[in-house]
Amino acid sequence: MENNRLAAFTTTIQIYIDALDDYSLDMLRQPPLPGSWSLGQVYRHILDDTEWFVAQMAAALATNENSDKDMHRDAKWMFRNNGFPDVQIKGPATNTFIPQPESKEEFRGRLMAIKAEVIRLFGDVDASRAAGKTQHPGLLYFSAAEWLQFAEMHMRHHLRQKARIDAAPGVGQR
Repeated sequence: MENNRLAAFTTTIQIYIDALDDYSLDMLRQPPLPGSWSLGQVYRHILDDTEWFVAQMAAALATNENSDKDMHRDAKWMFRNNGFPDVQIKGPATNTFIPQPESKEEFRGRLMAIKAEVIRLFGDVDASRAAGKTQHPGLLYFSAAEWLQFAEMHMRHHLRQKARIDAAPGVGQR
């Protein structure tokens, strides 16, 4: 099961890595509408959140704490359906200021580092035997394997946002 999750994660993160070649820095900084995120801000959100998710994976692999704790019922729905609801989510992260990118190379480097770290983490251990869990701020407790799946679902969810931005007049891919 973890091999499937790892394959899905590496495939999805590679989509983001490869897509950087399709944009100039100016394109990454262009919001489709006033007050909405640019594609660069979406990338930064993905990077910041996924780096935190990877830290949670590592922490869950390193402990047996919280093994008796469960995830929220909304999370159970997402995991059962292997995806976020197909809605534009509004919440604290959406309302947080996210700076525009400084360079495409920063994004590429961080994405590649995340991918390498996840491969290292799950290559070093049998995650199915890891019992530890760490707490998500709103969805309660996830194991390392669940954090991996959640990270991939989160990135895939934002691919829908990427597609909307790509389709916006004057913003899309070159």
